[in-house]
Formats: sequence, structure tokens, C-alpha cells
Amino acid sequence: MDAPLWTDEHSPSLDDLPQSSVRDRLRRAVDEPMNLVVQGPPGAGKTAAVRALAETAHADPANDLVEINVADFFGRTKKELREDPRFEQFLAGRSRMAKRDMINRVLKESASYAPVSGEYKTIVLDNAEAIREDFQQALRRVMERYHRTTQFVIVTRQPSTLIAPIRSRCFPVPVRAPTTDEIEAVVEGILEAEDVPYDDDGLEFVAGYAEGDLRRAILGAQTTAEQADEVTMSTVHETLRDVGHDDDLESILAAAESGDLTDARKTVGTLLDDEGYDGQSLLADLLSVARKRYDGEELARLHRLAGDVDHDLVTGTDDRLHLAHLLATWGARAEGRP
Repeated sequence: MDAPLWTDEHSPSLDDLPQSSVRDRLRRAVDEPMNLVVQGPPGAGKTAAVRALAETAHADPANDLVEINVADFFGRTKKELREDPRFEQFLAGRSRMAKRDMINRVLKESASYAPVSGEYKTIVLDNAEAIREDFQQALRRVMERYHRTTQFVIVTRQPSTLIAPIRSRCFPVPVRAPTTDEIEAVVEGILEAEDVPYDDDGLEFVAGYAEGDLRRAILGAQTTAEQADEVTMSTVHETLRDVGHDDDLESILAAAESGDLTDARKTVGTLLDDEGYDGQSLLADLLSVARKRYDGEELARLHRLAGDVDHDLVTGTDDRLHLAHLLATWGARAEGRP
């Protein structure tokens, strides 16, 4: 999808968040910059809610909101991190630093800067599942040191993985999966703003296709609008029944086989971030494509590896890391490495 994503173009304001309990809890954090754990299933709107909070709380959110995607950070090479414009000022000349020390430095340095506007800034740690305990201990110390000028927001599907000292310093903000009515209302508002014709059956079909994932619903509606110029039951069915990413999935397997894990990880990241996938659905589609590519014992080995990864995904650990581990293990076996 080359056009700007509607999930970015139509990000909600704090008042537009569909869940009243989330709105109320986040409003409390505007004037009183308490630390937060925003928790809920994939596609529930957690990150959008945090950005809405920052837009309301900061006169200059472009500078006073710092977002660190933990999964993306650990899923990239050290060279990629040092060259990232967001991090290069902190990591220049530190090629021998371990990744955990790199993220600790980025976190500490980001927290140490004074806010550009107002009395505090917000640091968001997104996709914070399965953060190692040593990093959490470092995070706790940074939270204690800079609590007067920095609000920390941890976004996660699995708050139980956080150590007790972190949880005790944060106010919980549960975000449940949106209802069908809530999904339809959000998609309808976006279609009105985009001046795209639609009908009630089209909205209902999009909401059913999303299966409780608001991001998936919005991107499904955008795909339909771009291909059919309207969102009706017939156009949604015609468009989304054939929506797939077999070429991307094939490229992931091919890259893993050749040992090009950087390309494989980048494609996985794109599917997770831009195409509405969660880890389990991506794994399922990857196996579906693999069944056309492999057979016999080779396919059986891949399924056994995938079974271990699926268990980790179910328990809420990091999608990128576990899918990357699957690809690295599969690539090593494909090349005959131990």
C-alpha cells in the first residue's frame, strides 16, 4: 500500500477515542503526568491512544513525544540503529556496545533532555512484551531519576511480563478489543472524511473481516476504497477475499534460505506494522505459503519449528523476535548449518 495509511492520516484525538474508560483514564494523565502501562490485544488502538494523549498534553508533541519501539529496536542490526536519525546522536562511535546497552543509553539520554514545551515530556516504550529483566531494572532507575520531567508510557499486550517495581510505578490503562459497533463507527468516520461512498453492509463486512482488530479494519477499508472507489458489501468481498501477501511471504522464506535475514526481518516488520498482521496470523499465512514450496520431511521440520514459535506468540512474547528466530533457525537448516 503506497498511499499514506489511513491509520496515520486519521489518528484519533483524545476525545475521539471510542472507549470511554480509556478516554477518562488518559485525561487524568494530561495535567498530572503519571507513568502508564497501556495494555490490550493487538489492533485495539493502544498506540493511537498514547499519541492522542501526547497531542493533548504537549504544545510541541513533535519534540516532547519520544517513541521507542522495543521490538523494532532489538530486531534491527546495531549498524541500522546507529544510522537511525532518531538514535545516531546517542550511539555515534559506539559500535562495540551491546544492544541492551544501546537502548539503555537511548532511554537515559532521551529522558535527560529538558522538555521543549511545558513541564514534562513523554517517552513511550511500544511493543514492550518480553523486555529482559536487566533492561527493566535499568528502566526503573531511569524512571526514578527523571520522574519530575518525564512521563513514561509502556505499551504492551502482556503486562504480566513487567517486573513488580515497574508495575507499581505505573497507572494501568486497559484497552479492550473494540466491539463491532465501535469498529463500524470509526471506519464510517474515516470514509466520510475521505468522501468515499459506502453502505451499512460494507461497514459490517469490514468489521467482520477485522475480527476485533481496528487497524485491520481501517486498512481493509482503505484497500477496498483504493481498488473499487467505494465500500459496499460486494466491493469489500471482492477486494478482501483475495487480499494476500503471498509474494512477500515467499520472499521471506527465500531470504531466510539464502541467509539474508536482514531482508527477511524487514519484510516481516512491514507486514506487522503496515498491513494489519499480528504474529500468529503472519505465522499461519507463512506456513500456508510454505506448503506450496516444500513437502515431506522438509515441510514437517518447518512445522515443528513453527509450533514452538506459536506457543511463544500465544503467551504474548515479542512477535518480531520470535518470528526472526524461526527464520534464522530455518535458514541455518536450509543451508545445512548446525
